[in-house]
Amino acid sequence: MIEPVEAEFAQPPIFSNAQEEALEDQGVELVNSISRISRAHEPDEADGRTLHSHHENEKDLKGRIVVDFDHGHKEDPRSWSKGRKWFVTLGCAAFCLAVALGSAMPTGDLHSTAEDLKVSDEVIFLTIALFVLGFGIGPLFFAPLSEMVGRKWVYTISLSLYFLFTLPSALAKNVATMLAGRMIAGLVSSAPMTNVGGSIADIWAVEERGVPMAIFSCTLFMGPCLGPLFGGWIALKTHTWRNIYWVLFGFIGLVAIFTLVVPETYAPIILRRKAARLNKENNTDVYVSKHDIDMVPFKDRLKTAMFRPFILMVCEPIILFMSFYLSFIYSLLYGLFFAFPIAFEQIRGWNIGMTGVSFVSIIIGIAIAMCVMPIQERLYKKHCEREGKQVPEARLYMMMFGCIFMPISLFIFAFTSYPGISWVGPCAAGVLFGFSMVVIYISANSYIVDSYSNFAASAVAAKTFMRSCFGASVPMWITICYKHLGFQYAGLMLACIGVVIGPIPYIFFLKGGAIRARSTRATKTE
Repeated sequence: MIEPVEAEFAQPPIFSNAQEEALEDQGVELVNSISRISRAHEPDEADGRTLHSHHENEKDLKGRIVVDFDHGHKEDPRSWSKGRKWFVTLGCAAFCLAVALGSAMPTGDLHSTAEDLKVSDEVIFLTIALFVLGFGIGPLFFAPLSEMVGRKWVYTISLSLYFLFTLPSALAKNVATMLAGRMIAGLVSSAPMTNVGGSIADIWAVEERGVPMAIFSCTLFMGPCLGPLFGGWIALKTHTWRNIYWVLFGFIGLVAIFTLVVPETYAPIILRRKAARLNKENNTDVYVSKHDIDMVPFKDRLKTAMFRPFILMVCEPIILFMSFYLSFIYSLLYGLFFAFPIAFEQIRGWNIGMTGVSFVSIIIGIAIAMCVMPIQERLYKKHCEREGKQVPEARLYMMMFGCIFMPISLFIFAFTSYPGISWVGPCAAGVLFGFSMVVIYISANSYIVDSYSNFAASAVAAKTFMRSCFGASVPMWITICYKHLGFQYAGLMLACIGVVIGPIPYIFFLKGGAIRARSTRATKTE
């Protein structure tokens, strides 16, 4: 099972180089498929894959010749040159940026879109809801598919279809065409969000990933905030909402072309192709990739990817409540796409371009959070030294810090959004929100993956599905709340929800060990 992208954000890393290779060797997640967490950070060689390099072309018990990377030939992606690695890293970041912009750029001028297509604002909000919903469904298919055909072709298929199904939105003459195009575009575009973290893990060893993961995380967290900024100015300067989609269409096209030149990075696929080439050259069938020995059938891997996340969501309190918390945070982010236009356009009379600029406040908060996250690593080490072992609950310090500031940011945003009050208040709230969102998100993701290291991909899939469903629902109720409750009291309601669920990380910090001890799936600390 492919390692979940969220595992890459944890500091210190959850998986070592050797453990990541063990994850690649399994067709599905298996109990005890990787070392227990107490051995999670044992030192291994600088390049984890070289642990097996001396077994090149050995025979297995069935007489087959096991194919591995030839040492010194730069077959292994982790042995590539730095230039080639950065080429892949920046390309993958562009993939994620294209998807992130697609989810948020149309919010730059939704009102004009509704007027032109002769529907209500609530109906046109479905263009965002359906796209985001696709994020939750698509990964259930794309993750196992990448194990079968490789990351490169999944990117090519995904972004090519995304490119094609963005065109109906730009040309739409009625709302049915618009909604159908957006739904399919969201579904097919989700592959980069699922696989890019894995691509970075393919080429960079654990100890080298700091800067590459920082670049990737910037596109992941800041990309949606850039959408309203770009979309607002495009619509303002060109006087039509359709140019938002045309610009997006062109950018996706360039990125889709780039997928054709990005090399394959997934080691099992590279070795499978090497084995096939050797069999063809030698007119035999004895060569087999080391990853394909006793490989679980694809249908079983697909079944696991489809059903296990829902089993974990129902049966595991940590996954259920942490997923709920992260879904609320994700909903707030998309809720601000609709709240900022009210706070700045309707209340203060700003144009759509300047309203887009207000999202820079969230980006500033995200940047601050990325700078302070290394504090989490020091807190984690101190906690583990005090306990004498490594425990997942040590990942929660920054989340416990962030959950205090999240509702505060919502209170500030709600009660500084009156006519005549300076824009500084809501923008300060945006900075505070961006900061708390990232520290909560990274900390909680790390905790989920660390708590279910043997089922990490399924645990993250469960969280992703719930998060996307919550996020997709936001356009359906957020503006109704602001309209009927009033801007201030709708904001107060959201802040109060943040206060009520705020104790969740504290509860798991204190009781998480006992909860994991009663679970048959959770990581057991030694």
